[in-house]
Amino acid sequence: MADYKTSWGEKLGYGIGAIGLDLSYGLFYSYLSNYLTDVLLMPATFLLILTPIARIWDGINDPIMGTIVDSTRTKMGKYRPWIIIGACCNAVVLFLLFTNPGIKLGSTALFIYVAVMYVLWGMTNTMADIPYWSMVPSFTNDPSDRNMISTVARTFSGIGQGIVTIFTPYALVLLGSGMNDSEKKTSPEGFSRWALICAVLLVVFAVICSGVTKERNVVYSNDKFSFKKLFNVIKSNDQLIVFMAFAMISNAGWYLTSGVGVYYFKVVQGDITKQSTFAMFGAVGSFLGLFVIPLMSKKFTRRTIYQFCLVMVTIGYIAMFICGPILNIPMLLNIAYIIASIGIASMFVNQTIILADIVDYGEFKTGTRSESITFSMKGFLQKMAYTIQTIILFSGLGLSGYQGELETANSLAAKNTISFMCFGIPPILMVVSFLIFTRKFKIYGKLKDEIHDFIAEKRQNG
Repeated sequence: MADYKTSWGEKLGYGIGAIGLDLSYGLFYSYLSNYLTDVLLMPATFLLILTPIARIWDGINDPIMGTIVDSTRTKMGKYRPWIIIGACCNAVVLFLLFTNPGIKLGSTALFIYVAVMYVLWGMTNTMADIPYWSMVPSFTNDPSDRNMISTVARTFSGIGQGIVTIFTPYALVLLGSGMNDSEKKTSPEGFSRWALICAVLLVVFAVICSGVTKERNVVYSNDKFSFKKLFNVIKSNDQLIVFMAFAMISNAGWYLTSGVGVYYFKVVQGDITKQSTFAMFGAVGSFLGLFVIPLMSKKFTRRTIYQFCLVMVTIGYIAMFICGPILNIPMLLNIAYIIASIGIASMFVNQTIILADIVDYGEFKTGTRSESITFSMKGFLQKMAYTIQTIILFSGLGLSGYQGELETANSLAAKNTISFMCFGIPPILMVVSFLIFTRKFKIYGKLKDEIHDFIAEKRQNG
């Protein structure tokens, strides 16, 4: 069977689904912390306890969901039904998570409510996220087409993130107290109404994605979930373990900026809407970053390209730390963010392609294909990266004496801590990620060619 190439209509339809997923994803990872500390006035210690507990459950739930997807057989295929079901469930939970149904602040009932919704968001996000990204290998075996599909999906994913980071600061004010409010404070109403809008768009884009795409190279599995199988998949695929390490660390660095950024502009700079300008420069960088792989792949290997991405991110972050917290020159800070965002965007595209290669590597090495279980690790590593971000963020806020209700009146120690978490820690994490990738990742060159030939021949022989 020759390598099938997808149409641009299908590529774009697939990419649209990523917009909705990232609206929910971005709102959760970038703004939930601020909503809980500054609106619901929850202590950092509660969130430090909640996040690791939720991740323990994710470690159980995510691979179970991956196995369920692998064994699903419907007329629509095995991925698309779950994308729709997961999006609908996640939309409901997203709205409820950012909406206080009248529970008294500081009460035990509110802590329980937030904890339940927090865990449910992770579960419902997994229901849509795993099948969505697991679809990439099912479209085509052609390496260049896979690259383009992943690039398009990450482009639209960036659009979703851009919508969240650019419009959320204004949306929170406009849908809350209104732009006439000189202090531009966020409010419970603003968070709730904006979450509802994002939830509706999540469902709409999921339906479009499922209606336009088609599953072709689908490998079904009748195996039931077992921890033994999960551990065997992970243990037998050494490159999956390596990927989990370097991707989790680098992603945590970027999540720190997106999560702490709202505190930096709201508390340190004194105006949350300045984050929108910062995000717009980041969006420019993200757009430019999508051209890195197509341009560099003509002369460089994917390994070299990924290393280049991490170096560019590191340089951008060092420049941001100098231009922001140290020199306090907003325009130079924004320009430096373009540099970092170019590397970040291409880094994420590369990770999606790399994970598809890791699926093939697992089949090449063991003879068994475990797409959804392998791709479930992507969602899990993102949540683990967020956990690292959360631990650093809430530890920093707690140790520095940050108080959500004070906003700009917080101490200098709190403001300096926020600045360092936002721009000082991420480049350190990028360097660590670069070292792990360079020393341990081996799917490139001759081995990569052998894997592709093996998979192509296996599909041809049926």
